Amino acid sequence: MASKQEIAQIFEDIAKNLDPAMTDDLNATIQFDLDGDSGGLYWVKVGEGEVLRGSGPAAHPGMPVLALADDWAALDDGELNPLQAFMSGRLKIQGNMNLALKLQALLGSA
Repeated sequence: MASKQEIAQIFEDIAKNLDPAMTDDLNATIQFDLDGDSGGLYWVKVGEGEVLRGSGPAAHPGMPVLALADDWAALDDGELNPLQAFMSGRLKIQGNMNLALKLQALLGSA
């Protein structure tokens, strides 16, 4: 089971490792609503050559993502396939499905 600190570190790593040049054609905020003992609200904002991240509710998220914190950690570690998680209901994506299609490539590069 991932700790709350390990989950928060995932989002720090995304913001630190994601190449802002990959986000030039985007301007979006992704809200991550992670459930479970180590869960919480996190967000990543991409666009205009920058990547920002934070915790808590995001202002006007274009794409909420819902999952268990442990499932999100497994996705990040490569132990859980994102498509399989989505198809089985372990990963739920709402809102901008165009952005959802880009999410895997964005996060996979981070």
